[in-house]
Amino acid sequence: MDAFLFAFGAVMPLVLIVALGYYLKKIGLFPADLGKSVNKVVFKILIPATVFLNIYKIDDVGDVDPTYIIYVAIVTTAVFLISLPLSSLITQKADRRGVISQVMYRSNYALIGLSVVELICGEGGLAEAALLSVVSVSLFNAFAVISLSVFKEEKTKINFKGILVDILKNPLIIAIALGLVCLLVRKIFVFYEIDFRISHITPVFKAISYISNAATPVALLCLGAQFEFSAIKTMRKEIICGVLLRTLIVPALGLGIAYLFFDFSGAMFAAMIAAFATPVSVSSAPMAQEMGGDGELAGQLVLWTTATSSVTLFAFIYFLRLLGVF
Repeated sequence: MDAFLFAFGAVMPLVLIVALGYYLKKIGLFPADLGKSVNKVVFKILIPATVFLNIYKIDDVGDVDPTYIIYVAIVTTAVFLISLPLSSLITQKADRRGVISQVMYRSNYALIGLSVVELICGEGGLAEAALLSVVSVSLFNAFAVISLSVFKEEKTKINFKGILVDILKNPLIIAIALGLVCLLVRKIFVFYEIDFRISHITPVFKAISYISNAATPVALLCLGAQFEFSAIKTMRKEIICGVLLRTLIVPALGLGIAYLFFDFSGAMFAAMIAAFATPVSVSSAPMAQEMGGDGELAGQLVLWTTATSSVTLFAFIYFLRLLGVF
């Protein structure tokens, strides 16, 4: 019963807020178009503020064991490499292959993942999650550009310089970089016994904190407002395969291998749940559309992996709790 209540408490708040967003859209208080507009603010301002604060609050980067970060990077890279030939087996349509490839390795780490970590471990687990975001967000974006480029119907040479520029312009990457710079400056101040912190600039620090606190509820409301339960028969095979791979097969392998062969802490497992078991990133749909992929399929995969993960996330957290990980 303890494990059930623990898993229920970690997942249910997220489900309820998403459901509220969907309900508000249905009664006309939160139109889908408004949700899309607000979502841009979420990704460019609110979530980066959260990522920045999570990194800034780390006491000492040197105290964190990087093994779990290396593990997630290796597994993500392996899934990406496997996804390229596997997506060709799943669908014959070139514009859908990049979308299927993307759904296998690209999780909703920033939006849902960080919320799950906080619900499981509280603020104590956010240090591991924030450090992992440095690697995971970079890999997700780079691999997405590559896989969508490889399967373009109009073959063009992959622009690696463009990929690098896109990664560096990503608001989350900028927030990560600023957080790491502030950590470095803080360490220098400590070394020279200078008593000054960003938190001492109270109005600025409070403003960043308020923005950060709004990130999760606003983002989840937007996600619910964009739900459209439209079954597309011509995409049934791709949707089923994508959902199973994203919400069940990849997380089962990633978390299972970690449990069997490594001695990771509960906070590290929470960060890995965020990386492996959360639904495909919301931003994967507009990105697929812009790069010549099947944007409609990408949108359906966002919808169905999000809906399905409300069950699978609960199951993974429940079983890890039973195994004594948390």
